[in-house]
Amino acid sequence: MKRVINWLKNYRPVKVLTVFLAGIVLIVTQACSSPGVATEPPQSNVQPKESGAQPYTKRYDPTKSYDLNNPEGGINNFSDVEPRAKADDKAANDKANALAKNAQKNIDQKGVNNPGEIGKNIRNTPFGQKAKETGEDISDSAAEVGEGVAKGTQRGIENIKENVQNAAKYVKRTGEDTTKGAEVK
Repeated sequence: MKRVINWLKNYRPVKVLTVFLAGIVLIVTQACSSPGVATEPPQSNVQPKESGAQPYTKRYDPTKSYDLNNPEGGINNFSDVEPRAKADDKAANDKANALAKNAQKNIDQKGVNNPGEIGKNIRNTPFGQKAKETGEDISDSAAEVGEGVAKGTQRGIENIKENVQNAAKYVKRTGEDTTKGAEVK
């Protein structure tokens, strides 16, 4: 109670009134002052020649300072290739054309025009050797799969052994903890 009384004795209403009035003056001057920042920029005295038309002002157009892509097809009618990579595109097209010509040449030289030529082509190829190579590839693949299955099975058995041993240790430890807890209570 003494603190409250001492505070009231030291309380000076003149200081509080001064702070209150300073706040009111600050708010009123900000609210009632002329808007200096939010005004429209001054307009030039140039009147447009046509009614309703705006005066011409030259503006910077950044698109004029570099070359634009010209529509060439592709998505949105523009090239799918970056302009700096036109040389790479030409090289890829040349290679594709060379491969197409090579394929056509192979068809012309080794092509089959009638069913009789199919038999001739099969007789001319070393069919026995191809069959032997295919059989060896299949047997190698089967051996690799068998080895993989054997290794996987062995690893699975080892994991099961470890899990069983860990389970036995866990059960033993849990039993010991339970008996210790029962003895303490």
